[in-house]
Amino acid sequence: MKLCSYKIRLLIAPLLILPIPFFNSCVLSEYANKTKDAIVKGSSIVGEKGKAAYDSTKENLGFEKKKSSTVKPMSVAMTKFGEMPDGTTVKKYTLSNANGMRVGILNYGGTVKEIFAPDRNGDFQNVSLGFDNLDDYREKSPYFGCITGRYANRIAKGKFKLDGKDYQLATNNEPNHLHGGIRGFDKYVWDTRILETGTGIEFSRTSPDGEEGYPGNLRCKVKYTLTDDNELVVEYEARTDLATVINLTNHTYFNLGGEGSETILNHELLLPGDRFVATDETNIPTEVASVEGTPLDFRKFTSIGKRIEANHPQIKYGKGYDHTWLVSTDANEDGLFHAATLKDPQSGRVLQIHTDQPGIQFYSGNYLDGSITGHGGKPYPLRSGLCLETQVFPDSPNHQGDEGWKSCVLLPNEVYTHKTVHRFYAE
Repeated sequence: MKLCSYKIRLLIAPLLILPIPFFNSCVLSEYANKTKDAIVKGSSIVGEKGKAAYDSTKENLGFEKKKSSTVKPMSVAMTKFGEMPDGTTVKKYTLSNANGMRVGILNYGGTVKEIFAPDRNGDFQNVSLGFDNLDDYREKSPYFGCITGRYANRIAKGKFKLDGKDYQLATNNEPNHLHGGIRGFDKYVWDTRILETGTGIEFSRTSPDGEEGYPGNLRCKVKYTLTDDNELVVEYEARTDLATVINLTNHTYFNLGGEGSETILNHELLLPGDRFVATDETNIPTEVASVEGTPLDFRKFTSIGKRIEANHPQIKYGKGYDHTWLVSTDANEDGLFHAATLKDPQSGRVLQIHTDQPGIQFYSGNYLDGSITGHGGKPYPLRSGLCLETQVFPDSPNHQGDEGWKSCVLLPNEVYTHKTVHRFYAE
């Protein structure tokens, strides 16, 4: 059907300012046809704004009714969480995906505050221990959900030697150094950038030379991404201007039955690794040992409470489980290794962890005692949460060059990287 020129102008005029003589007949020129087609198809000739104006004009003229639009479900929302004593604002960033899963993360310590994951009936519940206010994180937190560094886990007597120089760190876990010292990475407000693609945020900070006794200016980035496969992906990167040691991880306490549930002893755990790092009574490594015939054999799904009171030296030293297991060396298509799978039979929730790190620390919440109350005033009794921390082995600074021990030394011409994927699902 042919349109006379005044009708063509009526449709196109809101979008294109063209001289009237251009349309001198009822037949469009070749260029006008391309322009018209571009408007309809939304091509780059007039862009999305032009297409929106075109659609709006058609609606106003009664040619077409407005189509309902859908909002992209993946999002990052920001709210104020509190203020530091110096007035610095602490913010909470909530990552949400298309399935309704959401993760709340603070720029204070890069702390995972909450993880809302579905059970087998599709009901969402927070499965991460944490607090409702900043003061509790600053004054009471046993490393709930935070980035631990520069060196997660323990260094014997806070001492190590690097490039012929002796270093003495704080012994904040007598007689050893733990999780970066008196003021580790968990106690700083990090710079934050919302990612332009995907659903995620990136935290960054520079740890100055000499902080907590560590050498080198260490520039760190930690990225959290929530995917539509219900995966929380954590990626670490660091560079230094002097040789230093590094071991970054996340210290989230999980309870798949729902944060505030009384125990994790009914959870079932699979740790594919056939060896673990045995320790002395101060949790410092003595050897890499086989799990065969010990209460630390989780190569098949086993309830955590089944052997946690076993009469075994390693259980006594850790007051339960507080050990590093060697990660399976069978990589998936992403080059990551299966480190652990955790199940809650009652809710059906499952957490599967893959990483590129050589070890995973399983801590069974042995020092929770009910004196700490978390979200909504819920008390956290003994073993009401557990940690699964991907990392290098404890005390690695004092095992440089030892067979089977991945180096924790970072040199100025190198980049430290670490990636861990936490996949949540229900069965």
